Amino acid sequence: MTDTTPAHAGPAGVADPGAAPAYDTHPGLHDRHRAVMPEWLSLYYDRPIELVHGEGRHVWDSEGRRYLDFFGGILTTMTAHALPEVTKAVSEQAGRLIHSSTLYLNRSMVELAERVSALSGIPDARVFFTTSGTEANDAALLLATTFRGSNQILAMRNSYHGRSFSTVGITGNRSWSPTSLSPLQTLYVHGGVRGSGPFAELSDAAFIEACVEDLRDMLGQGARGPAALIAEPVQGVGGFTAPPDGLYAAFREVLAEHGVLWISDEVQTGWGRTGEHFWGWQAHAAAGPPDMLTFAKGIGNGMSIGGVVARAEVMNCLDGNSISTFGGSPITMAAGNANLAYLLEHDLQGNARRVGGLLIERLRAASAGLDVVVEVRGRGLMIGIELDGPRAAARVLELAREEGLLIGKGGLTGSALRIAPPLSLTVAEAEEGAAVLERALRRAESEHGGTERGASEHGGRG
Repeated sequence: MTDTTPAHAGPAGVADPGAAPAYDTHPGLHDRHRAVMPEWLSLYYDRPIELVHGEGRHVWDSEGRRYLDFFGGILTTMTAHALPEVTKAVSEQAGRLIHSSTLYLNRSMVELAERVSALSGIPDARVFFTTSGTEANDAALLLATTFRGSNQILAMRNSYHGRSFSTVGITGNRSWSPTSLSPLQTLYVHGGVRGSGPFAELSDAAFIEACVEDLRDMLGQGARGPAALIAEPVQGVGGFTAPPDGLYAAFREVLAEHGVLWISDEVQTGWGRTGEHFWGWQAHAAAGPPDMLTFAKGIGNGMSIGGVVARAEVMNCLDGNSISTFGGSPITMAAGNANLAYLLEHDLQGNARRVGGLLIERLRAASAGLDVVVEVRGRGLMIGIELDGPRAAARVLELAREEGLLIGKGGLTGSALRIAPPLSLTVAEAEEGAAVLERALRRAESEHGGTERGASEHGGRG
């Protein structure tokens, strides 16, 4: 595997003027942001930072401070910042043609669709490219409801599927669902969160059995033939929670009895991030592939690519014309082809399995005996640390940034830390990040010391 660490990288979190272009700091940028941007557009940190440069697994802010990136722009910088293969492909394509729309043949789009179709595991697959995961899930919902003639959707509790009107309507995490209005009727199913809820104390086998019986009961209680179940194999915004392996295979058997489609939302779990599998659905592979899968984020390595893969009879069920102005654009497809080629040629899935396994072991050891840590979970380079409340999570986020480490947070109440570095992360970088997190967790323990558990169980945002 090629090491894309910049040779000139300096200590994390401190000014390194020679490593990045010089930017004049603007103390009023945050004020300008608030003057023209929506109030609900979230910013991390008490003192938000402006990122201006990136190389490998590191980014720099406008004041020259260097950070080890353990979040990748929300799991989007999948291979590395400024990966030469991707930047070259984008630059060369930009010099030829930036835009054409899907009204014209696009060689790069066909080539990427061929690759994604073959990798998907879905037989006789068709691929439709979008510009985001939200749009991909929106398209999947359109296909499912049209194919089945039903506007009823099954979704998982604590789920997140996007910010459009339709995807907000199937999002089970109340922190990210600002309206109860929806064009869809959504029924929420148990099973997406292993560690809480009425079945949490059961064994894995009994947990799956209970969730399946709950699904059977729901479908037998007058549900009018749902169009599809949409589910993230690992819930992303939900805090990197997951059911036991095999749950969705067991669900699939019940769904098939009723003709209900299965949509696997792979926006965050796809492309080998979990290490053990290329797609998250493969942890539930006993029932075969889903009818549809959606993808986005990492495939573009920062370029705006999303999409839906579906078997032909589902994809071709629409009887109206359609195009995409920006989906599958020449420049994003060039990036996607180069990025996917690098991922496969350098076995970044294997690297995620090896380095991610070491990182999660290191984090579990660092968290042992800390009351502020409820659970360390995950697989590959998709790791969640559940803390005892949203204030503790917000504090660790700040403390990590102070030491030059960028992480994310999520969960139903904002109490989970989300760790998802680029898949080229090295062992040394994993150790460096784990050491920063250990110090941050110990400081949070001394400051907050188990005072939030009751508050976090009753809701609230960090």
